Amino acid sequence: MKKYVTVCLVLLFAATYAFAQHKQKTYCNPINIDYGYTPIPNFSTWGRHRATADPVITMYKGDYYLFSTNQWGYWWSHDMYHWNFIARHFLRPEHKVYDDLCAPAVWVQGDTLMVFGSTYSPNFPIWMSTNPKANEWKEAIHEFEPGGWDPDFFRDDDGKLYMYNGSSNTYPLYGAEIDPKNFHLKGYRKEMYFLQPYRYGWQRFGEYMDNTFLDPFIEGAWMTKHNGKYYLQYGAPGTEFSGYADGVVVGDNPLGPFTPQSQPFSYKPGGFARGAGHGATYTDAFGNYWHIATIVIAVKNSFERRLGIWPAGFDKEGVMYSNTAFGDYPTYLPDGKADHLQSSFTGWMLLNYNKPVSVSSTLGGYMPNNAVDESIKTYWSARTGDAGEWITSDLGNISTVNAVQINYADQDATILGKATDTYTQYKLYYSLDNKKWMTLADKSKNKTDVPHDYIELETPVKARYIKLENVHMPTGKFALSGLRVFGNGGGAKPNTVKEFIVLRTEKDKRSAWIKWQPVDNAFAYNIYTGVAPDKLYNCIMVHTANEYYLKTMDKDKPYYFQIEAINENGVSERTKVVKVD
Repeated sequence: MKKYVTVCLVLLFAATYAFAQHKQKTYCNPINIDYGYTPIPNFSTWGRHRATADPVITMYKGDYYLFSTNQWGYWWSHDMYHWNFIARHFLRPEHKVYDDLCAPAVWVQGDTLMVFGSTYSPNFPIWMSTNPKANEWKEAIHEFEPGGWDPDFFRDDDGKLYMYNGSSNTYPLYGAEIDPKNFHLKGYRKEMYFLQPYRYGWQRFGEYMDNTFLDPFIEGAWMTKHNGKYYLQYGAPGTEFSGYADGVVVGDNPLGPFTPQSQPFSYKPGGFARGAGHGATYTDAFGNYWHIATIVIAVKNSFERRLGIWPAGFDKEGVMYSNTAFGDYPTYLPDGKADHLQSSFTGWMLLNYNKPVSVSSTLGGYMPNNAVDESIKTYWSARTGDAGEWITSDLGNISTVNAVQINYADQDATILGKATDTYTQYKLYYSLDNKKWMTLADKSKNKTDVPHDYIELETPVKARYIKLENVHMPTGKFALSGLRVFGNGGGAKPNTVKEFIVLRTEKDKRSAWIKWQPVDNAFAYNIYTGVAPDKLYNCIMVHTANEYYLKTMDKDKPYYFQIEAINENGVSERTKVVKVD
């Protein structure tokens, strides 16, 4: 008996050790969750597609809970990487047409998780649960009379409850105190903040912030309290654009008055996955701040979107920031207390930007190199979704591979709404010579939906070629917006950028022209900017160019800039800081 117990303990230890050894350390945006397909036929003008936005993550009883628009349920996670979906309709039957919970508010009140969705009607419930993992919910109040679109509820340290809401290019954000027992308004709603695009360039409407026909939208309120200050966050100027961002105004009281920070604190207009607007700020299990927000695709429809998570925080002067530099490259998951002003980027570089690609077949104009052009808006599609369709990426030379991200595109998808029984299957191979292939990952038995699958290798491999072979698609053709390979090319890092200049016009000081001498061994650049030389918190990644037209500045402030060059081997030193008045 003693020997039997010893053997069992050894096996248990071995299993525990193996699990620990395989623990995921990194993630890559867009986050890999089973995004539902657009629920409304009229939103599928150019084809059915996945879509969600307006996310909230809240910690409750040691787990992370994620809610977002039109997903017929929510997710929970213990590690911020493995997300478990729970199917749930939060609208009563008389309100369910094609959609479900939209732009939800989520908060913890006492020992209870609370949820409320956007509505202009007075007859939507507030839901409550002390066991959301088991999908046990009941109505806290049958009809929340005030209603509100893009709502946020904030519970202050003194027990008082506040609500913020607004989604308009005509009206501001509003705020009001709410009775936490009966959820009635305690007084009238007050104006919190209205956009000022005449001063803050980033708030201007349009992909290039040059649309003079429409005013910008303000939406997505979210309140965070830090060191006695109140940080009211908001999304602007429009969810369709790469410059979709979250700004913040700061005050000493939950209902203001507020003073704007000059720059958006959550901003990602460049790179593979663009946009970082209408989100929520939360703390992880170690007390670190993070920001989840909406990533823009807007190809099949203006509201085709995904979700991203970025390290966030407050500096010693109380300035709120989100660190989006290399914000769609492999990033470390939280494992302890961290300084998010220091990058959580792994240093694993993109190895196959615009490198040669070969494929099994091509559908129309959805060309192979769209899978490696670092744009989530373009994609390659095979002629079919059959098993055996494949794509091979040539890294150009033998490199160290640490991770691979597989981003599927929705070509000829037929699903409408949320399907919880869909799954994707594939095999991933690597080779030194394009002849002898070895298995990198075998997901031919996978039974989960992985639209943005991310494979972190336990042990890096040496490879020149990466091949992805389709086994099963949940719907439509075998199509990819990004087959992205990360690691190190083993060569020289790029040289430091020379002749970096920033020209700011006196006519419109919200804008500037940035130009630099190209670096021969670089394929991209990070431009850092801010309103102080030690607060360059906004980052713009630019590919295959040596100029950039910046239109995001506060016209009343001087600005500071740096730039670094990027290739498959690493990152150059940054230039000296350049100031423009």
